[in-house]
Parts: sequence; structure tokens; C-alpha cells
Amino acid sequence: MTTTAATDLLPEALGDGPVPTEAPAEPRRPALSPSRANDFMQCPLLFRYRVVDRLPEPPSSAAARGTLVHAVLERLYDAPLGERTREAALNLLPGEWDRLLEAEPRYAQLFQPGGDAEGTAPDAWLDGAGKLLGTYFTLEDPNRLQPEARELRVETQLDGGPLLRGIVDRLDVAPDGAIRVVDYKTGKSPRPGFEAGALFQMRFYGLVLWRERGVLPKMLQLVYLGDGQVLRAEPRERELEVAEQKVRALWSAIETAARTGDFRPRQSRLCGWCAHQAVCPAFGGTPPELDPELVRERLGVTVEA
Repeated sequence: MTTTAATDLLPEALGDGPVPTEAPAEPRRPALSPSRANDFMQCPLLFRYRVVDRLPEPPSSAAARGTLVHAVLERLYDAPLGERTREAALNLLPGEWDRLLEAEPRYAQLFQPGGDAEGTAPDAWLDGAGKLLGTYFTLEDPNRLQPEARELRVETQLDGGPLLRGIVDRLDVAPDGAIRVVDYKTGKSPRPGFEAGALFQMRFYGLVLWRERGVLPKMLQLVYLGDGQVLRAEPRERELEVAEQKVRALWSAIETAARTGDFRPRQSRLCGWCAHQAVCPAFGGTPPELDPELVRERLGVTVEA
């Protein structure tokens, strides 16, 4: 999924019921999501800034568009079969955008001076989201689908390892019980030879559902609305076992970085899009002092004295 806020490495929820007013909510256990796992693999320091320090980042028009398109596609399936049309999806756009602005007022800054959509009229920006929705209807017919779940929160605890958590955009279950995991992407599909990151995310979700439900997903599917491509994989048990080994090794590396306080920057071409260059040693910046209490709270690890 394009958006990350809901799948961040966050504490674990207590449950679905209301929390009694006389008792404060307990902190939720740290968990690992595909987005934050990719952050650590890209740059351990970026992971620290997003997970431990939670440094603010300027709003992104790409992230906002992704969140908006996801919201429309989720709401579209509320309509009965036969009424899930492109026109219906486009009609949902203005209302979902208003809801998004109410939930995240900073998105209004995108079109103001200094915003990354400066000079773009909001209506024209919404038209861009509409084009992505139009692409969706060239790839699937939602009137032939009846998902079991949308925006499904999933998690599983690995024995002796981390809690894994994420949100699946759509879960399809066939009459014979076969599971298809579907994730929407508003960007373009990876070039040939660069599918590793996408496959890791797909297998991450496949692993969580396999461990949670005891059923190996039949199909993992990424739907790229940026260029109208669909990436599919039929996972085998061995592939998901290898994915679990990778996740365990990754979590071990995160724990080591947390204990030692050594979250090193890793330079790449993606640094040009990073919002934290001013506090990155690779660019002459100085990181803020690491707060051991935040490390314990947000990663469940005690920093070595």
C-alpha cells in the first residue's frame, strides 16, 4: 500500500472494545510493518527518525493522492453489484478528499507556496487521482468481485520474533477457500530486475495471513495504477519460510541498532527525496540525541549504557 501511517511500527492495540474512562489505555506492543521494514533496509537512520524520533515530514502530494485513491476504492465496494462504475468512483472523489483534509489538514499546504503541488489547481490535482481510478477499471471489474474484507488489519506474533502487523487493501476468498491478497499502488510498476522490494512486501503479507489463518494464500497481487500493470505471485511454503527468515534477521538487526544506538545512514539515490538531510551525518548534519525511553517504548529494546 502506498500509504504508511496506518502500517507504521506502532504499539499493539488492546482490542476493539472501548477503554474504560477510569483506566488509561496501555501502550501497545511494538510491531513491524512492510513499510518500516523497507525503511530500515533503505536506511537505518531513516527508520530511526520515523519510528523512534518520529520527526515531522512535509506533506507529500503523492502520499495524499495514494491515500485518496485507496479511500475511494474501499468505499466503492460499499455499492451493490452493478453500481460499481467508473462514474461512481469519480463521484466519490470530492467527498473523500474533504474527509482526508479534515483528518490531515496539512494536506491543504500542498497547493500553497513551498508545497510540492504549488502552482497546481486542486481540481486539476483531483483529475490526476481520477485518471488513476480510470486505470483501475481497465484492470478489474469490481462488479464481478465480492471481497471478504477491505482495509483489513492483520497481525501475527512470530515465535521468538517480532509482532508483524499491516493493513491489506483487499482480501478475496473464493468459494473453495482460496485466498487472494490484493494491494493497490498508485505509482508505476518496478522495472524488470527491480521487483525485489515489491515481492518482499507481498510475501510479508502472505506470511502474516498464513501464520494468522493457517491457510497459504493462493495469489498475491499488486495492482499498479500508475502504468496499468499487475504483478502476481503464487507463493510456495518455502518462499514464505524464507521471507520469515529474512524478517527475523531484519528484526535482529533493528534490535542491535537500538541496543547500541547505532542507526547508521545508508546513502543511495533515494537520499534526494529524504526530508531529514539537515540532521543526517552523510550530509553534514547532526542527529538529535537518542532518547533511551523512546527506544524502549517504540521498539521494546533497552539501550546499552
